[in-house]
Amino acid sequence: MLGIDLRMAHAVWMRNVTVYRRTWVLNILPNFFEPLLFLVGMGIGLGAYLEQGMRGPAYVAFLGPGLMAAAAMNGASFETTYNMFVRMNFARIYDAYLGTPAAVQDIAFGELCWAVTRALIYGVAFLLVLVGLTLAGYPVLTSPWAASLPFAIALTGLSFALIGQAFTSVIRAIDLYGYYFTLFLTPLFLFSGIFFPVDRFPYGEIAAWCTPLYHAVRMMRDLSQGPVGMRTVVSIVWLIALSAALFPFVVRRMRGRMVH
Repeated sequence: MLGIDLRMAHAVWMRNVTVYRRTWVLNILPNFFEPLLFLVGMGIGLGAYLEQGMRGPAYVAFLGPGLMAAAAMNGASFETTYNMFVRMNFARIYDAYLGTPAAVQDIAFGELCWAVTRALIYGVAFLLVLVGLTLAGYPVLTSPWAASLPFAIALTGLSFALIGQAFTSVIRAIDLYGYYFTLFLTPLFLFSGIFFPVDRFPYGEIAAWCTPLYHAVRMMRDLSQGPVGMRTVVSIVWLIALSAALFPFVVRRMRGRMVH
């Protein structure tokens, strides 16, 4: 595990938990309610219009699992971009960490665990909304595999937390996050199968297959409604492989930034 001291990583995680306890009301608003508003406005509002000529599951059932993946993506991404950059470059908290027995890999792993925790907070909160919709008659969660959705949320958070950490470890100016959110996360949000099947575009599914949110959406939709099969396994393995490849890169880049 790259020589990670789990006690030091836990201390980094606990510091973030302590701070979050004081600010969670303000922090949860943009990351959780944005996909929730999309679910209500497009799933229930627009969906009622679309279903006049729509066969199969209700549009809200199609939309819900994808927006849950987006909620996990948002929670992990905001934590490992702006928040992590401020801690590393402005508040100099990481310099203070390095004055303790904590090493760079402990800091990176502790921050990663916290970002996954944030993804779980938003994702599981959204999952509870989908449970309520299912009880209200919307066929959102119809598969027994839906019980494993917290695992899918954590894996989605892990992948996007590492992507965010990788970007943060490379850039020098906080203004560059505008490119990250506008040119990376927003296109993923629109064209990863959340709102419509990606095969509507020429070569759309081939292009989407190379992106992490597509696999997160497909994994959550399969676990929510079935069937769970080889394509679900492929998406899980894809996200795990991406995460395994990114973590050593993150540690190497952070070590180059922090150790002089």
